[in-house]
Amino acid sequence: MKIFIDTAKLDEIKEVCAWGIVDGVTTNPSLIKKAIQGLGEKTDMEIYIKKILETAGNKRSVSLEVIGLTEEEMFSQAKKLYEKFNSVANNVAIKIPINPCIDIPSSQIYDGLKVTRRLSGEGIPVNSTLVMTPEQALLAAKAGARYISPFAGRIDDYLRNRIGMKFGKGDYFPAHGLRKRGKIIENNGIVSGVDLVEKIVKIFKNYEFKTEIIAASLRNPCQVREVALVGAHIATIPFGVLQEMMLHEKTSQGVKKFSEDVIPEYSKLFE
Repeated sequence: MKIFIDTAKLDEIKEVCAWGIVDGVTTNPSLIKKAIQGLGEKTDMEIYIKKILETAGNKRSVSLEVIGLTEEEMFSQAKKLYEKFNSVANNVAIKIPINPCIDIPSSQIYDGLKVTRRLSGEGIPVNSTLVMTPEQALLAAKAGARYISPFAGRIDDYLRNRIGMKFGKGDYFPAHGLRKRGKIIENNGIVSGVDLVEKIVKIFKNYEFKTEIIAASLRNPCQVREVALVGAHIATIPFGVLQEMMLHEKTSQGVKKFSEDVIPEYSKLFE
């Protein structure tokens, strides 16, 4: 499974690239807002994004997102992003929402698919984002998306909110779902974010789609493990969760014990 880092912070991207385990970067307007606010100074956005691309390098995909909500707005913005930035490291993918459904006529709910088809036809890789159902994923793949991003963590949040459950953002939600009064909590047959990813994996295997599945909105190491087990091609992971994946108290105890037991004769081997 490939690992992308879900961030727009340059220091985080630089750090994880040095670990040698990251294959790409995903950004969105919210992540860029957090990154820029943390700098405490006015930022030239074009220069900043070019630094993200340069830091990632030409072997790592970087997703940049449009902000328009109509077919022509999204298509025009996608072209501008790709033409402006892909020459930096030849690594840009364009994020297009599967359904730009904010106060728009019902006839425009398909605009994300239309843009995906048009961009893909021009060889521009599309990351179909904010996917919440296997049906949306299927349509995005048929439209030619290079990637689709099911938001596993947001589905878990949605299911917990439906039953009035209190939870922290990083709290674990079981892959097999939850029950209330003996009934499984579900949304259109989906019982968890991992279940969403698993169903998409099965559909794509059935029909041999080349579209890669990016398990997104992951909140803890357990979710990362579970999307890997169900066959996600990629997991995009926040920096803090990547750090948590390396930690276990028994590892620390073992290192401490080995260090305490080093004898002088062994130490001399390194002189």
